[in-house]
Amino acid sequence: MLTILGFSMIIVFMYLIMTKRLFPLTALILIPILFAILGGFTADLGSIIMEGVKNIAPTGIMLIFGILFFSIMIDAGLFDPLVNLILKFVKGDPLKIAVGTALLTILVSLDGDGATTYMIVVAAMLPLYKKLGMNPLVLACIIMLGGGVMNILPWGGPTARAMTTLKMDASELFMPMIPVMIGGILWVLFAAFWLGLREKRRIAREGDMNKHLINEEEVVIERELRRPGLIWFNLLLTILLLASMMFDVLPLAVSFMIAFCIGLIINYPKVEQQQKVMRLHAGNALSVASMIFAAGIFTGILSGTGMMDAMAASMISVVPDTWGSAFPVLTAVSSAPLTFFLSNDAYYFGILPLITETGLHLGATKLEIGAASLIGQGVHLLSPLVPSTYLLVGLAGVEFSDHVKFTIKWALGSSLAMLIAALLIGLITF
Repeated sequence: MLTILGFSMIIVFMYLIMTKRLFPLTALILIPILFAILGGFTADLGSIIMEGVKNIAPTGIMLIFGILFFSIMIDAGLFDPLVNLILKFVKGDPLKIAVGTALLTILVSLDGDGATTYMIVVAAMLPLYKKLGMNPLVLACIIMLGGGVMNILPWGGPTARAMTTLKMDASELFMPMIPVMIGGILWVLFAAFWLGLREKRRIAREGDMNKHLINEEEVVIERELRRPGLIWFNLLLTILLLASMMFDVLPLAVSFMIAFCIGLIINYPKVEQQQKVMRLHAGNALSVASMIFAAGIFTGILSGTGMMDAMAASMISVVPDTWGSAFPVLTAVSSAPLTFFLSNDAYYFGILPLITETGLHLGATKLEIGAASLIGQGVHLLSPLVPSTYLLVGLAGVEFSDHVKFTIKWALGSSLAMLIAALLIGLITF
């Protein structure tokens, strides 16, 4: 019963947001509540929801103040030299900008934090996309593809979870995955090249038709908020913030709150200026934060009602013993949809132990199972259950459903490229 309820809830949710019959925010809240009531969890619904919200609260706070901080840095002109340098290098070529987006994402993603990667890369690249009239869906797609592959880094999250479940260390699981990641990175660069080439041809066809879309009022506001004399201070503040994150000096949410307050006061010392900046960016921060807390309700109900555990057990039980030799490949193929519909915690702590037990019984090794489970990360960051996904679409100014439709085939390509690489080097056998 719980299995059917869980799968039905996810299918209905995805259908409603992909067809745009419901706004993702309302779907994230109302659909799981409706299914929880249908499942007979009315009496515990309040506590289940609040537990989900509490679990997501630190992430929500971090994203609110992260958006506000990087918005101030953009307004003040911190990224202008970088944008101008990139513009000089790419010489207005959408193809080079797309590939540059991929390379920048891969480099920034080395810190293992998806939200920070999104904020930095979008802040640096979105002005270029706007200036040339490039589709922001291309920007969101490339960033998500790069982040999906780099998410396999052991400090990124899923690999650490897999190592914990499998009782393996980084040298045993992550090191053999490096060639697989290289395969994924090559796919990301190819995808960026192709998307950039397509944008270049589209813009050449349309000519200068996008130029009339420039909002003169926005340009005036941007110039008023620029603080070129404070660029070195802002750079130092940003570096200190990133250092605090890397060395875990303070919780990330606290670091962003402090950095935001300092940045706001120094760049805009007058209260009227501060209010103006807040009005400009409060809408974006509220939009993302509301999605984050709504996602907390969705995941809270999935786990709190036991639907997630039931779904995991049922999926493992349908694997026949005769599929033993193909089990690692089946694990890799299934990891994409499973990590899309479930959180990493649910998959790696809930489902992976069951997969491992089944796989070892059928003759697979722990390394094969662990590697196969990570291949789905090419798709995972596209999931509506990943809080940072809403940050990416919010910053890029695109609809979540449009982002999924545009990116899904390229994301599946990332996982397929990594699976092929794993098969070629013998990490996964068939």
